[in-house]
Amino acid sequence: MRLLLVNLTRFGDLVQSQVCITGLAEQGFEVHLAVLDNFSQAARLLRGVTSIRPVPGSRFLFTPGADWRQGLAEFWRFADSLEREVAPEVVANITPSLPGRLLARRFEAARQVGLGLDAEGFARDESPWAAFLQTASRHRGTSPFNVADIFCRVAGLPAPGRPRVLSLAQPEEAVRLKAEELLREAPEAPGGLVALQLGASEDRRRWPLEYFARLGGLLWEKCAALPVLLGGPDETRLAERYAVLAGHPHLSLVGRTTLPELAAVLGLVRLLVSNDTGTMHLAAGMGAPVLAVFLCTAQAFDTGPYQPGALCLEPDMVCHPCAFGAACAHDEACRRAIGPEGVFSAAAARLAGPRWGDAPPPGSRAWITGHDTSGYLALDRLGGGMDDRQAWLLTQRAFYRQFLDGARAPALDGLPPLSGEARAALAATLAEACTVLALLCSQGALLIHSPRPALKTKFLAYWQRLTALLQADPRLAPLGWLLAGQGEEQGGRLPEFLALLERYRDGLGALARHIGQ
Repeated sequence: MRLLLVNLTRFGDLVQSQVCITGLAEQGFEVHLAVLDNFSQAARLLRGVTSIRPVPGSRFLFTPGADWRQGLAEFWRFADSLEREVAPEVVANITPSLPGRLLARRFEAARQVGLGLDAEGFARDESPWAAFLQTASRHRGTSPFNVADIFCRVAGLPAPGRPRVLSLAQPEEAVRLKAEELLREAPEAPGGLVALQLGASEDRRRWPLEYFARLGGLLWEKCAALPVLLGGPDETRLAERYAVLAGHPHLSLVGRTTLPELAAVLGLVRLLVSNDTGTMHLAAGMGAPVLAVFLCTAQAFDTGPYQPGALCLEPDMVCHPCAFGAACAHDEACRRAIGPEGVFSAAAARLAGPRWGDAPPPGSRAWITGHDTSGYLALDRLGGGMDDRQAWLLTQRAFYRQFLDGARAPALDGLPPLSGEARAALAATLAEACTVLALLCSQGALLIHSPRPALKTKFLAYWQRLTALLQADPRLAPLGWLLAGQGEEQGGRLPEFLALLERYRDGLGALARHIGQ
Protein backbone atom coordinates (compact mmCIF):
# COMPACT_ATOMS: atom_id res chain seq x y z
CA MET A 1 0.00 0.00 0.00
CA ARG A 2 1.39 3.42 -1.00
CA LEU A 3 1.86 5.76 1.96
CA LEU A 4 2.90 9.40 1.77
CA LEU A 5 4.77 10.40 4.94
CA VAL A 6 4.77 14.19 5.36
CA ASN A 7 7.76 15.29 7.43
CA LEU A 8 8.50 18.99 6.96
CA THR A 9 10.53 19.23 10.16
CA ARG A 10 14.07 20.30 10.99
CA PHE A 11 17.09 18.12 10.33
CA GLY A 12 17.30 16.32 13.68
CA ASP A 13 13.62 15.40 13.66
CA LEU A 14 13.97 14.16 10.09
CA VAL A 15 16.75 11.81 11.16
CA GLN A 16 14.69 10.56 14.10
CA SER A 17 11.78 9.77 11.79
CA GLN A 18 13.87 6.80 10.59
CA VAL A 19 12.39 4.85 13.51
CA CYS A 20 8.88 5.54 12.19
CA ILE A 21 9.82 4.76 8.57
CA THR A 22 11.32 1.43 9.60
CA GLY A 23 8.11 0.51 11.42
CA LEU A 24 5.92 1.48 8.47
CA ALA A 25 8.08 -0.49 6.03
CA GLU A 26 7.92 -3.54 8.32
CA GLN A 27 4.12 -3.32 8.13
CA GLY A 28 4.31 -3.55 4.36
CA PHE A 29 3.85 0.09 3.41
CA GLU A 30 5.58 1.56 0.38
CA VAL A 31 6.83 4.78 1.99
CA HIS A 32 7.12 7.96 -0.08
CA LEU A 33 8.65 10.81 1.93
CA ALA A 34 7.73 14.48 1.52
CA VAL A 35 10.63 16.45 3.00
CA LEU A 36 11.89 20.03 2.80
CA ASP A 37 14.13 20.34 -0.23
CA ASN A 38 17.15 21.60 1.74
CA PHE A 39 17.21 18.23 3.55
CA SER A 40 16.64 16.02 0.50
CA GLN A 41 20.32 14.93 0.45
CA ALA A 42 20.15 13.87 4.08
CA ALA A 43 16.89 12.01 3.40
CA ARG A 44 18.87 9.60 1.21
CA LEU A 45 20.36 8.21 4.41
CA LEU A 46 16.92 7.00 5.53
CA ARG A 47 16.27 3.28 5.09
CA GLY A 48 12.96 1.93 3.82
CA VAL A 49 12.02 4.95 1.67
CA THR A 50 10.69 4.17 -1.81
CA SER A 51 10.99 7.75 -3.07
CA ILE A 52 11.96 11.16 -1.73
CA ARG A 53 9.68 14.05 -2.69
CA PRO A 54 11.50 17.36 -1.99
CA VAL A 55 9.04 20.08 -1.00
CA PRO A 56 10.15 23.46 -2.42
CA GLY A 57 9.50 25.26 0.83
CA SER A 58 11.34 28.40 -0.19
CA ARG A 59 8.87 28.83 -3.06
CA PHE A 60 5.56 28.42 -1.27
CA LEU A 61 5.80 27.63 2.41
CA PHE A 62 7.99 30.05 4.27
CA THR A 63 8.52 33.14 2.07
CA PRO A 64 7.55 36.26 4.07
CA GLY A 65 5.80 38.90 2.01
CA ALA A 66 5.38 36.68 -1.04
CA ASP A 67 2.24 36.86 -3.15
CA TRP A 68 0.10 34.16 -1.57
CA ARG A 69 -1.60 33.43 -4.90
CA GLN A 70 1.71 32.46 -6.52
CA GLY A 71 2.59 30.37 -3.52
CA LEU A 72 -0.77 28.61 -3.62
CA ALA A 73 -0.41 27.91 -7.35
CA GLU A 74 3.06 26.43 -6.74
CA PHE A 75 1.66 24.36 -3.91
CA TRP A 76 -1.09 22.88 -6.10
CA ARG A 77 1.38 22.07 -8.86
CA PHE A 78 3.55 20.19 -6.39
CA ALA A 79 0.59 18.37 -4.87
CA ASP A 80 -0.72 17.45 -8.32
CA SER A 81 2.65 15.91 -9.17
CA LEU A 82 2.44 13.79 -6.02
CA GLU A 83 -1.05 12.68 -7.00
CA ARG A 84 0.12 11.64 -10.47
CA GLU A 85 3.41 10.01 -9.51
CA VAL A 86 2.63 8.52 -6.09
CA ALA A 87 -1.19 8.34 -5.87
CA PRO A 88 -1.04 7.75 -2.09
CA GLU A 89 -3.60 5.48 -0.52
CA VAL A 90 -2.61 6.60 2.98
CA VAL A 91 -1.26 10.00 4.03
CA ALA A 92 0.52 10.21 7.39
CA ASN A 93 1.45 13.75 8.44
CA ILE A 94 3.80 13.92 11.43
CA THR A 95 4.50 17.65 10.99
CA PRO A 96 2.79 19.83 13.64
CA SER A 97 2.49 22.87 11.38
CA LEU A 98 -0.07 24.36 9.00
CA PRO A 99 1.93 23.56 5.81
CA GLY A 100 2.10 19.89 6.77
CA ARG A 101 -1.60 19.77 7.59
CA LEU A 102 -2.45 21.57 4.34
CA LEU A 103 -0.45 19.15 2.22
CA ALA A 104 -2.11 16.18 3.92
CA ARG A 105 -5.55 17.71 3.35
CA ARG A 106 -4.88 17.88 -0.40
CA PHE A 107 -5.25 14.08 -0.56
CA GLU A 108 -8.67 13.88 1.07
CA ALA A 109 -9.53 10.69 -0.83
CA ALA A 110 -6.67 8.87 0.91
CA ARG A 111 -6.92 7.51 4.43
CA GLN A 112 -5.65 10.25 6.75
CA VAL A 113 -3.31 9.52 9.68
CA GLY A 114 -1.72 12.00 12.06
CA LEU A 115 -2.29 15.75 11.84
CA GLY A 116 -4.74 17.15 9.29
CA LEU A 117 -7.44 19.70 8.54
CA ASP A 118 -11.20 19.37 8.40
CA ALA A 119 -13.38 20.60 5.53
CA GLU A 120 -13.56 24.11 7.07
CA GLY A 121 -9.79 24.38 7.45
CA PHE A 122 -9.62 23.81 11.20
CA ALA A 123 -7.03 21.50 12.74
CA ARG A 124 -8.13 17.87 13.01
CA ASP A 125 -5.99 15.35 14.87
CA GLU A 126 -6.65 11.78 13.84
CA SER A 127 -5.59 10.31 17.20
CA PRO A 128 -4.85 11.40 20.79
CA TRP A 129 -1.15 10.87 20.04
CA ALA A 130 -1.39 13.38 17.18
CA ALA A 131 -3.03 15.91 19.51
CA PHE A 132 -0.26 15.27 22.05
CA LEU A 133 2.44 15.92 19.42
CA GLN A 134 0.83 19.26 18.58
CA THR A 135 0.71 20.15 22.27
CA ALA A 136 4.35 19.12 22.81
CA SER A 137 5.50 21.13 19.78
CA ARG A 138 3.86 24.29 21.11
CA HIS A 139 5.17 23.80 24.63
CA ARG A 140 8.59 22.24 24.16
CA GLY A 141 10.10 20.53 27.16
CA THR A 142 6.73 19.23 28.40
CA SER A 143 6.86 15.77 26.83
CA PRO A 144 8.12 12.72 28.75
CA PHE A 145 8.56 10.77 25.49
CA ASN A 146 11.28 10.87 22.88
CA VAL A 147 9.96 12.52 19.74
CA ALA A 148 10.92 9.46 17.65
CA ASP A 149 8.47 7.35 19.67
CA ILE A 150 5.75 9.98 19.31
CA PHE A 151 6.27 10.07 15.53
CA CYS A 152 5.65 6.32 15.44
CA ARG A 153 2.38 6.55 17.32
CA VAL A 154 1.19 9.58 15.32
CA ALA A 155 1.85 7.66 12.08
CA GLY A 156 -0.46 4.90 13.29
CA LEU A 157 2.09 2.37 14.49
CA PRO A 158 1.08 0.34 17.56
CA ALA A 159 2.79 0.51 20.94
CA PRO A 160 6.28 -0.89 20.37
CA GLY A 161 6.29 -3.83 22.79
CA ARG A 162 9.97 -4.29 22.01
CA PRO A 163 12.76 -1.71 21.54
CA ARG A 164 12.81 0.08 18.21
CA VAL A 165 16.08 0.94 16.48
CA LEU A 166 17.35 4.03 14.66
CA SER A 167 19.69 2.68 11.99
CA LEU A 168 20.49 4.86 8.99
CA ALA A 169 21.73 3.63 5.63
CA GLN A 170 25.45 3.66 5.06
CA PRO A 171 26.65 6.53 2.83
CA GLU A 172 27.50 5.72 -0.78
CA GLU A 173 31.07 4.62 -1.48
CA ALA A 174 32.06 7.93 -3.12
CA VAL A 175 30.83 9.80 -0.05
CA ARG A 176 32.70 7.46 2.29
CA LEU A 177 35.91 7.89 0.28
CA LYS A 178 35.54 11.67 0.48
CA ALA A 179 35.17 11.44 4.26
CA GLU A 180 38.27 9.26 4.51
CA GLU A 181 40.17 11.77 2.38
CA LEU A 182 39.21 14.61 4.72
CA LEU A 183 40.23 12.64 7.80
CA ARG A 184 43.63 11.84 6.32
CA GLU A 185 44.47 15.49 6.91
CA ALA A 186 44.57 14.75 10.63
CA PRO A 187 47.92 14.20 12.35
CA GLU A 188 48.57 10.71 13.63
CA ALA A 189 46.51 9.97 16.73
CA PRO A 190 47.12 6.62 18.48
CA GLY A 191 43.91 7.15 20.50
CA GLY A 192 41.77 7.64 17.41
CA LEU A 193 39.40 10.48 16.51
CA VAL A 194 36.82 12.14 18.76
CA ALA A 195 34.31 14.46 17.08
CA LEU A 196 33.22 17.72 18.73
CA GLN A 197 30.06 19.49 17.54
CA LEU A 198 30.66 23.06 18.70
CA GLY A 199 27.46 24.80 17.64
CA ALA A 200 23.78 24.58 18.55
CA SER A 201 20.50 26.06 17.35
CA GLU A 202 20.90 28.93 19.84
CA ASP A 203 23.95 30.30 21.62
CA ARG A 204 22.31 29.79 25.01
CA ARG A 205 21.97 26.06 24.24
CA ARG A 206 25.68 25.83 23.40
CA TRP A 207 28.30 24.50 25.82
CA PRO A 208 31.01 27.18 26.17
CA LEU A 209 33.68 27.15 23.51
CA GLU A 210 36.46 27.35 26.08
CA TYR A 211 35.07 24.18 27.68
CA PHE A 212 35.22 22.39 24.33
CA ALA A 213 38.81 23.58 23.88
CA ARG A 214 39.80 22.35 27.34
CA LEU A 215 38.09 19.01 26.67
CA GLY A 216 39.95 18.68 23.37
CA GLY A 217 43.23 19.37 25.12
CA LEU A 218 42.58 16.70 27.74
CA LEU A 219 41.60 14.16 25.09
CA TRP A 220 44.88 14.78 23.26
CA GLU A 221 47.11 14.93 26.35
CA LYS A 222 45.71 11.98 28.27
CA CYS A 223 44.17 9.70 25.61
CA ALA A 224 46.17 10.64 22.46
CA ALA A 225 42.75 11.16 20.82
CA LEU A 226 42.54 13.89 18.19
CA PRO A 227 39.60 16.32 18.31
CA VAL A 228 37.75 16.65 14.98
CA LEU A 229 35.58 19.76 14.85
CA LEU A 230 32.21 19.47 13.12
CA GLY A 231 29.59 22.02 12.11
CA GLY A 232 27.93 23.86 9.26
CA PRO A 233 29.19 26.81 7.21
CA ASP A 234 27.60 29.28 9.65
CA GLU A 235 29.74 27.86 12.49
CA THR A 236 33.19 28.53 11.00
CA ARG A 237 33.80 31.38 13.44
CA LEU A 238 33.39 28.93 16.32
CA ALA A 239 36.10 26.75 14.79
CA GLU A 240 38.37 29.78 14.37
CA ARG A 241 37.90 30.74 18.02
CA TYR A 242 38.56 27.14 19.06
CA ALA A 243 41.88 27.27 17.18
CA VAL A 244 42.86 30.40 19.10
CA LEU A 245 42.02 28.80 22.45
CA ALA A 246 43.52 25.37 21.71
CA GLY A 247 47.14 24.54 22.36
CA HIS A 248 46.81 21.06 20.88
CA PRO A 249 46.49 19.49 17.42
CA HIS A 250 43.01 19.20 15.96
CA LEU A 251 41.26 18.93 12.62
CA SER A 252 38.46 21.27 11.62
CA LEU A 253 35.83 20.01 9.18
CA VAL A 254 33.43 22.82 10.06
CA GLY A 255 31.69 23.96 6.89
CA ARG A 256 33.57 21.43 4.77
CA THR A 257 31.13 18.51 4.57
CA THR A 258 27.76 17.83 3.03
CA LEU A 259 25.26 16.10 5.29
CA PRO A 260 26.00 12.67 3.76
CA GLU A 261 29.74 13.32 4.18
CA LEU A 262 29.13 14.33 7.78
CA ALA A 263 27.35 11.02 8.32
CA ALA A 264 30.32 9.17 6.82
CA VAL A 265 32.73 11.04 9.11
CA LEU A 266 30.62 10.14 12.14
CA GLY A 267 30.83 6.50 11.14
CA LEU A 268 34.64 6.72 11.37
CA VAL A 269 35.13 8.41 14.76
CA ARG A 270 35.28 6.72 18.15
CA LEU A 271 32.98 9.16 19.92
CA LEU A 272 30.95 12.35 19.45
CA VAL A 273 30.62 15.08 22.09
CA SER A 274 27.81 17.42 21.10
CA ASN A 275 25.18 19.87 22.12
CA ASP A 276 21.55 18.92 21.40
CA THR A 277 21.84 19.07 17.60
CA GLY A 278 21.01 17.29 14.38
CA THR A 279 24.61 16.05 14.33
CA MET A 280 23.89 14.23 17.59
CA HIS A 281 20.94 12.39 16.00
CA LEU A 282 22.97 11.63 12.87
CA ALA A 283 25.73 10.08 15.00
CA ALA A 284 23.18 7.93 16.82
CA GLY A 285 21.88 6.67 13.48
CA MET A 286 25.42 5.87 12.32
CA GLY A 287 26.21 3.93 15.49
CA ALA A 288 28.79 6.35 16.92
CA PRO A 289 28.82 6.57 20.74
CA VAL A 290 27.24 9.87 21.81
CA LEU A 291 27.88 12.15 24.78
CA ALA A 292 25.43 15.05 24.58
CA VAL A 293 25.00 18.17 26.72
CA PHE A 294 21.46 19.57 27.12
CA LEU A 295 21.31 23.20 28.21
CA CYS A 296 18.71 25.92 28.66
CA THR A 297 15.42 24.71 27.13
CA ALA A 298 16.81 21.37 25.90
CA GLN A 299 16.06 18.24 27.90
CA ALA A 300 17.13 14.69 27.19
CA PHE A 301 13.73 13.07 27.74
CA ASP A 302 12.14 14.47 24.59
CA THR A 303 15.06 15.24 22.23
CA GLY A 304 17.79 12.85 23.36
CA PRO A 305 19.62 10.54 20.94
CA TYR A 306 17.61 7.45 19.95
CA GLN A 307 20.47 5.13 20.78
CA PRO A 308 20.86 2.75 23.71
CA GLY A 309 23.90 3.49 25.85
CA ALA A 310 24.30 7.19 25.03
CA LEU A 311 25.22 9.60 27.83
CA CYS A 312 23.04 12.70 28.23
CA LEU A 313 24.15 15.45 30.60
CA GLU A 314 21.88 18.15 32.01
CA PRO A 315 22.87 20.86 34.51
CA ASP A 316 21.85 19.85 38.01
CA MET A 317 19.85 23.01 38.57
CA VAL A 318 16.28 23.45 39.77
CA CYS A 319 15.50 25.89 36.93
CA HIS A 320 16.51 23.46 34.17
CA PRO A 321 14.95 23.05 31.67
CA CYS A 322 13.74 26.63 31.41
CA ALA A 323 10.64 27.71 29.53
CA PHE A 324 10.86 28.63 25.86
CA GLY A 325 10.80 32.37 25.28
CA ALA A 326 11.59 33.18 28.92
CA ALA A 327 14.49 35.47 29.83
CA CYS A 328 17.10 33.81 32.06
CA ALA A 329 17.26 35.23 35.58
CA HIS A 330 20.56 33.47 36.32
CA ASP A 331 22.86 34.84 33.59
CA GLU A 332 22.70 31.49 31.76
CA ALA A 333 24.51 29.78 34.62
CA CYS A 334 23.45 26.37 33.29
CA ARG A 335 25.94 26.73 30.42
CA ARG A 336 28.81 26.75 32.92
CA ALA A 337 27.45 24.19 35.38
CA ILE A 338 29.09 21.14 33.78
CA GLY A 339 32.85 21.53 33.57
CA PRO A 340 35.17 20.07 30.93
CA GLU A 341 37.11 17.90 33.41
CA GLY A 342 34.00 15.92 34.32
CA VAL A 343 32.99 15.50 30.69
CA PHE A 344 36.50 14.32 29.89
CA SER A 345 36.38 11.70 32.66
CA ALA A 346 33.17 10.26 31.20
CA ALA A 347 34.52 10.36 27.64
CA ALA A 348 37.82 8.74 28.68
CA ALA A 349 35.96 5.94 30.45
CA ARG A 350 33.91 5.27 27.32
CA LEU A 351 37.02 5.28 25.11
CA ALA A 352 38.56 2.70 27.43
CA GLY A 353 35.52 0.42 27.64
CA PRO A 354 31.75 0.04 27.32
CA ARG A 355 30.77 2.31 30.25
CA TRP A 356 30.78 6.04 30.92
CA GLY A 357 31.95 5.62 34.50
CA ASP A 358 29.98 5.09 37.68
CA ALA A 359 29.22 8.65 38.78
CA PRO A 360 27.80 11.72 37.02
CA PRO A 361 30.23 14.49 36.10
CA PRO A 362 30.18 17.22 38.77
CA GLY A 363 27.37 19.71 38.30
CA SER A 364 25.31 17.38 36.12
CA ARG A 365 22.33 15.09 36.07
CA ALA A 366 23.61 12.22 33.95
CA TRP A 367 21.32 9.87 32.04
CA ILE A 368 22.02 6.66 30.14
CA THR A 369 19.61 5.94 27.30
CA GLY A 370 17.83 2.60 27.10
CA HIS A 371 14.27 1.29 26.73
CA ASP A 372 11.48 0.71 29.22
CA THR A 373 9.41 -2.45 29.51
CA SER A 374 6.92 -1.10 26.95
CA GLY A 375 9.66 -0.59 24.34
CA TYR A 376 9.78 3.22 24.50
CA LEU A 377 13.13 5.00 24.76
CA ALA A 378 13.89 5.72 28.41
CA LEU A 379 16.60 7.27 30.55
CA ASP A 380 18.28 5.73 33.60
CA ARG A 381 20.10 8.00 36.01
CA LEU A 382 23.83 7.37 36.20
CA GLY A 383 24.79 6.85 39.82
CA GLY A 384 21.20 6.22 40.90
CA GLY A 385 19.01 8.54 42.94
CA MET A 386 15.55 9.95 42.38
CA ASP A 387 14.19 13.49 42.66
CA ASP A 388 10.72 14.94 42.20
CA ARG A 389 11.35 15.95 38.59
CA GLN A 390 12.36 12.42 37.60
CA ALA A 391 9.54 10.83 39.62
CA TRP A 392 6.99 13.10 37.93
CA LEU A 393 8.39 12.39 34.46
CA LEU A 394 8.04 8.66 35.11
CA THR A 395 4.48 9.18 36.37
CA GLN A 396 3.61 11.17 33.24
CA ARG A 397 5.07 8.46 30.99
CA ALA A 398 2.94 5.80 32.64
CA PHE A 399 -0.17 8.00 32.59
CA TYR A 400 0.04 9.30 29.02
CA ARG A 401 1.14 5.96 27.55
CA GLN A 402 -2.15 4.44 28.71
CA PHE A 403 -4.40 7.50 28.51
CA LEU A 404 -3.47 8.32 24.91
CA ASP A 405 -4.11 4.67 24.00
CA GLY A 406 -7.67 4.95 25.31
CA ALA A 407 -7.46 3.80 28.94
CA ARG A 408 -10.05 5.69 30.97
CA ALA A 409 -8.31 5.17 34.33
CA PRO A 410 -4.60 4.40 33.79
CA ALA A 411 -2.96 1.99 36.23
CA LEU A 412 -0.16 3.79 38.06
CA ASP A 413 1.12 1.17 40.47
CA GLY A 414 4.80 0.69 41.25
CA LEU A 415 5.93 4.22 40.40
CA PRO A 416 8.41 6.18 42.56
CA PRO A 417 6.63 8.52 44.99
CA LEU A 418 6.89 12.28 44.99
CA SER A 419 8.07 14.12 48.08
CA GLY A 420 5.40 15.23 50.54
CA GLU A 421 5.68 18.87 49.48
CA ALA A 422 5.38 18.13 45.77
CA ARG A 423 2.55 15.68 46.36
CA ALA A 424 0.54 18.18 48.43
CA ALA A 425 0.80 20.96 45.84
CA LEU A 426 -0.15 18.65 42.97
CA ALA A 427 -2.96 17.00 44.92
CA ALA A 428 -4.62 20.36 45.54
CA THR A 429 -4.73 21.24 41.84
CA LEU A 430 -5.92 17.77 40.86
CA ALA A 431 -8.66 17.81 43.48
CA GLU A 432 -10.00 21.13 42.18
CA ALA A 433 -9.78 19.92 38.58
CA CYS A 434 -11.69 16.74 39.41
CA THR A 435 -14.40 18.76 41.16
CA VAL A 436 -14.80 21.07 38.16
CA LEU A 437 -14.86 18.10 35.78
CA ALA A 438 -17.62 16.45 37.81
CA LEU A 439 -19.66 19.65 37.63
CA LEU A 440 -19.10 19.92 33.88
CA CYS A 441 -20.22 16.33 33.34
CA SER A 442 -23.40 16.96 35.34
CA GLN A 443 -24.13 20.23 33.56
CA GLY A 444 -23.40 18.67 30.17
CA ALA A 445 -25.92 15.90 30.79
CA LEU A 446 -28.53 18.55 31.62
CA LEU A 447 -27.65 20.62 28.56
CA ILE A 448 -28.30 17.72 26.21
CA HIS A 449 -31.92 17.60 27.38
CA SER A 450 -32.43 21.29 28.26
CA PRO A 451 -30.12 23.67 26.34
CA ARG A 452 -31.04 26.82 28.29
CA PRO A 453 -28.88 29.94 27.69
CA ALA A 454 -28.14 30.44 31.39
CA LEU A 455 -26.95 26.86 31.74
CA LYS A 456 -24.79 27.22 28.60
CA THR A 457 -23.13 30.31 30.08
CA LYS A 458 -22.42 28.52 33.33
CA PHE A 459 -21.08 25.48 31.49
CA LEU A 460 -18.71 27.63 29.41
CA ALA A 461 -17.46 29.43 32.54
CA TYR A 462 -16.58 26.14 34.23
CA TRP A 463 -14.86 24.91 31.06
CA GLN A 464 -12.68 28.02 30.95
CA ARG A 465 -11.93 27.64 34.65
CA LEU A 466 -10.84 24.03 34.16
CA THR A 467 -8.48 24.64 31.23
CA ALA A 468 -6.98 27.73 32.90
CA LEU A 469 -6.43 25.78 36.13
CA LEU A 470 -4.54 22.97 34.41
CA GLN A 471 -2.56 25.24 32.09
CA ALA A 472 -1.41 27.41 35.02
CA ASP A 473 0.32 24.47 36.73
CA PRO A 474 3.61 23.64 34.92
CA ARG A 475 3.27 19.98 35.83
CA LEU A 476 -0.25 19.68 34.41
CA ALA A 477 0.00 22.24 31.59
CA PRO A 478 0.45 19.60 28.84
CA LEU A 479 -2.77 17.95 29.97
CA GLY A 480 -4.55 21.31 30.05
CA TRP A 481 -3.47 22.25 26.53
CA LEU A 482 -4.28 18.75 25.28
CA LEU A 483 -7.79 18.98 26.74
CA ALA A 484 -8.30 22.46 25.27
CA GLY A 485 -7.22 21.32 21.80
CA GLN A 486 -9.37 18.20 21.84
CA GLY A 487 -12.31 20.20 23.16
CA GLU A 488 -12.05 22.72 20.34
CA GLU A 489 -12.11 19.89 17.81
CA GLN A 490 -15.50 18.75 19.11
CA GLY A 491 -17.01 22.14 18.19
CA GLY A 492 -20.73 22.17 18.88
CA ARG A 493 -21.10 18.39 19.16
CA LEU A 494 -22.19 18.26 22.78
CA PRO A 495 -22.49 14.45 23.18
CA GLU A 496 -18.92 13.97 21.91
CA PHE A 497 -17.72 16.86 24.07
CA LEU A 498 -19.36 15.31 27.11
CA ALA A 499 -17.73 11.94 26.36
CA LEU A 500 -14.36 13.72 26.25
CA LEU A 501 -15.01 15.35 29.63
CA GLU A 502 -16.01 12.03 31.17
CA ARG A 503 -12.79 10.48 29.91
CA TYR A 504 -10.70 13.25 31.46
CA ARG A 505 -12.73 13.00 34.67
CA ASP A 506 -11.81 9.33 34.98
CA GLY A 507 -8.20 9.86 33.92
CA LEU A 508 -7.51 12.74 36.30
CA GLY A 509 -9.30 10.83 39.02
CA ALA A 510 -6.84 7.96 38.62
CA LEU A 511 -3.93 10.40 38.68
CA ALA A 512 -5.31 12.14 41.79
CA ARG A 513 -5.69 8.83 43.62
CA HIS A 514 -2.10 7.89 42.78
CA ILE A 515 -0.75 11.24 43.99
CA GLY A 516 -2.79 11.01 47.17
CA GLN A 517 -1.39 7.61 48.18
